[in-house]
Amino acid sequence: MGEFELIRNFFAAAPCAQGGEGVALGIGDDCALLAVPPGEQLAISTDTLVAGVHFADPCDPFLLGQRSLAVAVSDLAAMGATPIAFTLALTLPTVTADWLDAYARGLNLMAQSCGVALVGGDTTRGPLSLTMTVFGRVPSGLALTRSGAKPGDLLCVGGELGNAAGALPLVLGQRTAEPAIADPLLAHYWSPQPQLGLGMALRGKATSALDISDGLLADCGHIALASKVGIQVERDRLPLSKALVALLGQSGAVNAALSGGDDYVLAFTLPSVELPQMMADGWPIHVVGRVVAGQGVVLLDADGQDITPQTRGYQHFRETP
Repeated sequence: MGEFELIRNFFAAAPCAQGGEGVALGIGDDCALLAVPPGEQLAISTDTLVAGVHFADPCDPFLLGQRSLAVAVSDLAAMGATPIAFTLALTLPTVTADWLDAYARGLNLMAQSCGVALVGGDTTRGPLSLTMTVFGRVPSGLALTRSGAKPGDLLCVGGELGNAAGALPLVLGQRTAEPAIADPLLAHYWSPQPQLGLGMALRGKATSALDISDGLLADCGHIALASKVGIQVERDRLPLSKALVALLGQSGAVNAALSGGDDYVLAFTLPSVELPQMMADGWPIHVVGRVVAGQGVVLLDADGQDITPQTRGYQHFRETP
């Protein structure tokens, strides 16, 4: 099967590739054309997933299709952007029709759930990797960034932490668990739900935001650095699922929440005056710390003592001694 036949059979005909709001021209030409309304800005992000680094190989291609798009769209949620479109650069070691069919179905399911259209990309031969570029729109001046946190703001997250990290030993076959424990953790790993609605609701309210991909402590470090502030995380306020605690125990669950990564839950700083209305509106907000004068991120126990661990999250190019 040739490149263009592959694209035509498995991707161009998918419902998610039939255009939508903001897509002036989709698959078929040298470039896609996107239309952004006056007074809005285009938000763009690229994510690459590599077999054996970001996902187990082999794995279920249907689930991989969902995950590969969800983690990219989560970046749009972190900026408070409305999704428009995405491109897919797909590198394959071999062309297998069953694998492509399952992957495309998972991709389409997540694309339709997120309201984002496939508008182009590329296919080539090589080690399995997936590169998504996502496009969204946001009113000018209202994009959420990492650089606006101020002392006195609350540090908040948009849901439970650590579930994907808890799922990883299940994904790799290193552990087993009964369905009541395994299923919710595996669902969070394979089908993270980008918090698009929460991101849009935080426009004009949150002073900074990002999505948690490398662990709460590591990612809060990005906010602290960009905003030139200190951030205090309170260990005993971390939202942990019953399934995670049942699998890893309390201590293991806390470690997964702090540094496990792959949560794709929003972390953001919020002036305290904004919290009551956000809670009244039903958003799943958990206060887990605060912004202070200073620099860096510290973890505090129930007595306010600094218990910051040395390892704070995942790094691709960690230096070795």
